[in-house]
Amino acid sequence: MWTGAGYHKRTGPGAERGGAAPACWAPAAPSPAPSAEPPDGGGPGRGAAGKRIRPRSAPAAAAMTDNIPLQPVRQKKRVDSKHRSGCCQCLRCCGRRDPRPRTVWLGHPEKRDQRYPRNVINNQKYNFFTFLPGVLFNQFKYFFNLYFLLLACSQFVVEMRLGALYTYWVPLGFVLAVTVIREAAEEIRCYMRDKEVNSQIYSKLTARGTVKVKSSNIQVGDLIIVEKNQRVPADMIFLRTSEKNGSCFLRTDQLDGETDWKLRLPVTCTQRLPTASELLQIRSYIYAEEPNIDIHNFVGTFTREDSDPPVNESLSIENTLWASTVIASGTVVGVVLYTGRELRSVMNTSNPRSKIGLFDLEVNCLTKILFGALVVVSLVMVALQHFAGRWYLQIIRFLLLFSNIIPISLRVNLDMGKIVYSWVIRRDSKIPGTVVRSSTIPEQLGRISYLLTDKTGTLTQNEMVFKRLHLGTVAYGLDSMDEVQSHIFSIYTQQSQDPPAVKGLTLATKVRKTMSSRVHEAVKAIALCHNVTPVYESNGVTDQAEAERHYEDSCRVYQASSPDEVALVQWTESVGLTLVGRDQSSVQLRTPGGHILNFTILQIFPFTYESKRMGIIVRDESTGEITFYMKGADVVMAGIVQYNDWLEEECGNMAREGLRVLVVAKKSLTEEQYQDFEARYVQAKLSVHDRSLKVATVIESLEMEMELLCLTGVEDQLQTDVRPTLETLRNAGIKVWMLTGDKLETATCTAKNAHLVTRTQDIHIFRLVTNRGEAHLELNAFRRKHDCALVISGDSLEVCLKYYEYEFMELACQCPAVVCCRCAPTQKAQIVRLLQERTGKLTCAVGDGGNDVSMIQEADCGVGVEGKEGKQASLAADFSITQFKHLGRLLMVHGRNSYKRSAALSQFVIHRSLCISTMQAVFSSVFYFASVPLYQGFLIIGYSTIYTMFPVFSLVLDKDVKSEVAMLYPELYKDLLKGRPLSYKTFLIWVLISIYQGSIIMYGALLLFESEFVHIVAISFTSLILTELLMVALTIQTWHWLMIVAELLSLSCYIASLVFLHEFIDVYFIATLSFLWKVTVITLVSCLPLYVLKYLRRRFSPPSYSKLTS
Repeated sequence: MWTGAGYHKRTGPGAERGGAAPACWAPAAPSPAPSAEPPDGGGPGRGAAGKRIRPRSAPAAAAMTDNIPLQPVRQKKRVDSKHRSGCCQCLRCCGRRDPRPRTVWLGHPEKRDQRYPRNVINNQKYNFFTFLPGVLFNQFKYFFNLYFLLLACSQFVVEMRLGALYTYWVPLGFVLAVTVIREAAEEIRCYMRDKEVNSQIYSKLTARGTVKVKSSNIQVGDLIIVEKNQRVPADMIFLRTSEKNGSCFLRTDQLDGETDWKLRLPVTCTQRLPTASELLQIRSYIYAEEPNIDIHNFVGTFTREDSDPPVNESLSIENTLWASTVIASGTVVGVVLYTGRELRSVMNTSNPRSKIGLFDLEVNCLTKILFGALVVVSLVMVALQHFAGRWYLQIIRFLLLFSNIIPISLRVNLDMGKIVYSWVIRRDSKIPGTVVRSSTIPEQLGRISYLLTDKTGTLTQNEMVFKRLHLGTVAYGLDSMDEVQSHIFSIYTQQSQDPPAVKGLTLATKVRKTMSSRVHEAVKAIALCHNVTPVYESNGVTDQAEAERHYEDSCRVYQASSPDEVALVQWTESVGLTLVGRDQSSVQLRTPGGHILNFTILQIFPFTYESKRMGIIVRDESTGEITFYMKGADVVMAGIVQYNDWLEEECGNMAREGLRVLVVAKKSLTEEQYQDFEARYVQAKLSVHDRSLKVATVIESLEMEMELLCLTGVEDQLQTDVRPTLETLRNAGIKVWMLTGDKLETATCTAKNAHLVTRTQDIHIFRLVTNRGEAHLELNAFRRKHDCALVISGDSLEVCLKYYEYEFMELACQCPAVVCCRCAPTQKAQIVRLLQERTGKLTCAVGDGGNDVSMIQEADCGVGVEGKEGKQASLAADFSITQFKHLGRLLMVHGRNSYKRSAALSQFVIHRSLCISTMQAVFSSVFYFASVPLYQGFLIIGYSTIYTMFPVFSLVLDKDVKSEVAMLYPELYKDLLKGRPLSYKTFLIWVLISIYQGSIIMYGALLLFESEFVHIVAISFTSLILTELLMVALTIQTWHWLMIVAELLSLSCYIASLVFLHEFIDVYFIATLSFLWKVTVITLVSCLPLYVLKYLRRRFSPPSYSKLTS
């Protein structure tokens, strides 16, 4: 039997983050509990038309409710019956309507006022029937793939046929097969993952008892039991828990990216029921807002009709169990509220933009030039025939004949190269744990101009160390914490020996407090004002229950929604006041003497990003005193605490040391003051309309003239090797911008500490501006400074971008470093977008938390750091690393190699195609511009596959310098930012080489052949294969054993295949000396000049890296 006391307290993270009700909610009509009823249309207590009916006794009301149709809040626009026939019935059965509020009856999914989607997770792009058409459509919507398809189809027309059909269809088929297989593998993996999730078994409470049900068969209204460490299958309202403290913890890292546990509370009414099966015996319903994407807010009401009087409870975020979270403690029962595509987690899953690399765009541009050349050459050939006869047919035949100018294998080679680069990155032992999530853009890593990084958890460790306690007149650092400990010890020693004296001291407010009591008050406030929960785990010697009963220190682990909170509680433990127990109604502290202090939690006001503070009201069980404690950021606490002359100055001093500062204050309340507050607070929480605003107003009535107790300073330590990594990036020509939500002083201090700003550089702190005039003056002041780093707050940035976007970005881009503090996630993404638009340079964003996801997805290259804030950024990124220092090697070594290798590979594939096309052009010109192919059948296919594919592809293993040298001299990376490895200049050089070699081979073969045409084919084709193999050797800078294997394998394949090529090549002729000397002469003439030129260039104009490799 499950038991557990119910409480009205609001505890745990996000308890009062519930936002205002949606605009479509109408205010409820007056009633004994007005907000518990569904607004305006439908629901219990109203007629079918939404009119008010007379109240009846509970049984009578219950009896008639079954027959009342549940109406939405607003009447939707009527749809004409003729439009609703046919397809619309499908829409109705699919539930594809605008989302709207709903009434959900506990345990009765059949009582529903609208259709809901199935609880199926589907991440696939295609299904069984749409897979092949979908993949083919996505391939042929691009011009060049469509071009090759039309090319192959034209061979079915007899007048256009130039050779065997397979010469066109086999290459195209191979390219498509590679794509289809890759997509199929991805779809199968996706299907298996979805099937695993959808097939998970859960227990469902029914009138027949507990039954097993698949996740995909769960419906809205079902009562589902979720065990510890089990995934929550749908969005639910928390009804019951097996935990004796009447609450449960959730792990939400897969939903919001935060690794710390969240406290959740059941509905008080249902938690009080003696057994879980009683849930089916009561008549109750939940009225909930329409599905939306906000995972931090929820507005709803719970109503039980069959009690006297009816029970009404407000529901907020703390009563929810969202799908994709995991139950971390106990066993829970919940009622399903949203399913399928209406889940919060599904609605928050945006399809990130498909990133196309700059390198791919440049290659596409080159292929367009090649297509233009193809058309021009075809027109020239027909023009030289004076457009005789059916010239338009001749143009098409020449287009087909010279189609090799555009290499069909280019895309395949580059895609396979990207797979190799990704594999090499994953296998690099010097950056362990690196994951490549997007294998389409590794070349981007080699051309980054701007790096935008988060601070907390990315540059810093997100491991907090308590460094400073400041009481106004005295400050305690790490070296003087033993003094704090002695003060605490003396207070509790004195208390145990002479209780009346201490009590007298506490009440005598006019008497000047001793230093010990001031320290004690500050430490006690820090030990009580937080959302930390001590959790006891078995350590092999002590079991969990015994550890919890005896508050075993070795078994205790602190859980909280922020590492700052844990650092503060761990510090109070180190000075003698230990947090040993907590549930939603009480807190237990242990004194240095081992005595347990009990405090009852009356209210808790969790931290939110809007309020920037948290508070708690507790009652000391020993004295009955009620105290309101609060801590928060100095900007908000300055207006809450009593006047003092040191707060602002000391906050600034501590922030300049790189410490995260919190202001701690308290206020004593009488019983009457608290009762008055509680009545107003409960009333505000029951409100459906503008709930959060009303709640905030009530809380603010307490937040006046509070007594300032102390300041706390917590340091977030830098990650390992952040300084040398940032220096490496700076030397590589990469400008680093730090975008953080932290305060200005802390961000500036971290920038200096991490050497983001060098010691010799000035820092211009952009003063806070609120209008156009102020922004104009401040920008003019900034314009007069040179070579100085910029520090600007999010508010000022917003004003500048609103009025002077172009001017601000122009000035900011000239800065060696920029720090943006108090940045919202959307602002981070906006800055990335502006940098891309204004500079045209490539950007890389690095972050570790859920607030960095938008920036990571917006950047040309997103890198996620797996940190303490969870894996959300890591999962959304293109590349995932475990430490910031790995970024240096990822860019300097892997980015550089990937870009240079792809540039060499793409140009060589183009060269290979242009060579054979040049030979075809020469051949056609000599033979009266006839549209007759030089090579037919297997020769044309074998040329770009088995004869040259392996050596050409082996260029993906080439490197100009060793990885150690690339790391030691980051200036080598700077050369790549100009895009020289692949430019119009290098492309033109390769085109000229191709024309020279193709012409030499073809004219040489025509000059040296003896009598038969078949000898021309034998001489020219063999010379062509040898030339390509030698050219690969000429291009390679560092030999790898696989390159030698590829060269020998290709040559062996060609020699072995000559036996089967008697249809195209005279086998007896190639065995003669005449053939050998002619091929040797032609090959030498085509390659030797290039080898000489390469030697002379290396001798007189060496590349920048040559001195490092010698």
